[in-house]
Amino acid sequence: MAKTKSKGPAGTGVAINIGIGDKDRAAIAGGLAKLLADTYTLYLTTHNFHWNVTGPMFNTLHAMFMAQYTELWNAVDPVAERIRSLGHPAPGSYAQFGQLSSLKDAPATPPKALEMVRILVEGHEAVARTARSIFPLADKAGDEPTADLLTQRLTVHEQTAWMLRSLLEE
Repeated sequence: MAKTKSKGPAGTGVAINIGIGDKDRAAIAGGLAKLLADTYTLYLTTHNFHWNVTGPMFNTLHAMFMAQYTELWNAVDPVAERIRSLGHPAPGSYAQFGQLSSLKDAPATPPKALEMVRILVEGHEAVARTARSIFPLADKAGDEPTADLLTQRLTVHEQTAWMLRSLLEE
C-alpha cells in the first residue's frame, strides 16, 4: 500500500493523511496548477473580449462573454482550493500563470468579433484537454474529489466550445 502520511506543507509540521500519498498529491496538484493557470488565462481573455467586442453582434457577444467570464471567475477558486486541500500552494501570479498555462495571451490588438469567438473556442478546448489530462492521476490515487471537479469543468468547457463553434458555422 502507498505511503499516505506526510510531514505536511513546508513549515507547518502538520501531517497530511487523507489516503493519497505524497507523490500522487504532488502530481495531482501540479496538474491542477496548470488547470488553474489555463482557466485564469481564459478568464482574462474572455473579459478582454467582453470589453472590446464591436460590430453587428455586439449585444449578443457582449452579454455572452460576460456570462462566460463570470463562470470562469467562479471556477478558479474551487480549483485553487483543491490544490490547497492536497497540501500544496496554489499559483497566483501572472508570472506563474504565464509559465503554467497552455493558452496564448489575448492579442494586444482586439480582433474582429468572429475571431474572438474562434480564439475562445480554442481556449475552451485547450482547458478541456488540460482537465482531461489530470484524470489518470486522480484515478490512480483514488482522488474522487478531484475527479468530480474535473468532470464539472469538462462539462462546462466542452459545452461552451460547442456553443461558440455554432456561431462560426455559415
